Amino acid sequence: MEKAKISPRQLFMLIVLFELGSSIIIPVGLTAKQDAWLAVLGGMVGGLLLFLLYHKVGSYYPGLVPTEYMPKIWGPFLGNIFAFLYVIYLFYLAARVLRDFGEMLVMFAYPETPLFIINLLWMILVVYTVRKGIEALARTGEILFVVLFILAMASLLLLIFNGSIDTRNLQPVFEEGPLPLVKAIGETVFFPFGEIVFFTMILPYINDSKKTKRAGLYALILSGLILSVTMAINLSVLGYSLLARTNFPLLATIQTIELAEFLQRLDVFFIIGVVIGGFFKITILFYVAVMGTTSLFKVEKPEQLVFPLGFITLFLSVGIASSFPEHIQEGLDIVPMYLHLPFQVIFPLLLLVGAFLRNRHKQKSSG
Repeated sequence: MEKAKISPRQLFMLIVLFELGSSIIIPVGLTAKQDAWLAVLGGMVGGLLLFLLYHKVGSYYPGLVPTEYMPKIWGPFLGNIFAFLYVIYLFYLAARVLRDFGEMLVMFAYPETPLFIINLLWMILVVYTVRKGIEALARTGEILFVVLFILAMASLLLLIFNGSIDTRNLQPVFEEGPLPLVKAIGETVFFPFGEIVFFTMILPYINDSKKTKRAGLYALILSGLILSVTMAINLSVLGYSLLARTNFPLLATIQTIELAEFLQRLDVFFIIGVVIGGFFKITILFYVAVMGTTSLFKVEKPEQLVFPLGFITLFLSVGIASSFPEHIQEGLDIVPMYLHLPFQVIFPLLLLVGAFLRNRHKQKSSG
């Protein structure tokens, strides 16, 4: 592992930036229609429970990442197999998110530019940052967190003064009963809140482990509140019918701002948000994938793997699907059930049971 340390405050900011990443741009919880903002709050509660699960498992093996304590819990053979599958999951998600943001920039800003070129530019920035290490990423997060906060507050104030917000679009609540809301909550637990599982690869870097749990929980709560408010504002401005037909609701919401024929077409706010969110989402996913590979294969210098693994992630992002609709369909039909559910819920639960049994046996032996 890298010899580096970050503070709980930096962890808090990294988690918020990661969770907001793509979820603040892509609508979540729309199965619940105008109750989507409530679905986000429900998903946040599920994410908090999952984080407590991951933190508890890690507490049995302080200083170790999942790819290191899996063999200790399940034995070298089975543990290394699952650790390898976990690393594959990390790289797949890094490639998926890279494809998400690449397609987004192609569709919105660079329609004549090949997707490969956009993704290549993303990966050059990501590879450079990962080679600098987690401390450099954390310090960058402290700066860009403030930038994103200022942009968010400015956008909110402009929407209020513009008179675009109509809370009647949030009614009626529970129009079709509780079942759509429950389904939407299940979706938002996996994305974005269940993705907090990736930070189990970063928790050993915290210089004050006693504050790790609190920083993680506070970060998830803030992320959930921001996403819920964002969904409520998007619904209030656009209405559900228009929001459901819009690829980027936040962009459509921002484009409604027009004050005294002076402030209008504030698309730059959206672009800055996309770049900041995409940078942290892709970089953190790629970083934990590299560190997982490093610990699994006992590589002494992680920087040696960054360039080759970066190229693999780049080509995987382009070849992951033949078209953007296929990519989206894959994300809706395959990823939640066959990837998120096992790696975010089932395997961590099995790890907790295994860690509890192994450590109970050790305590009895020592006693």
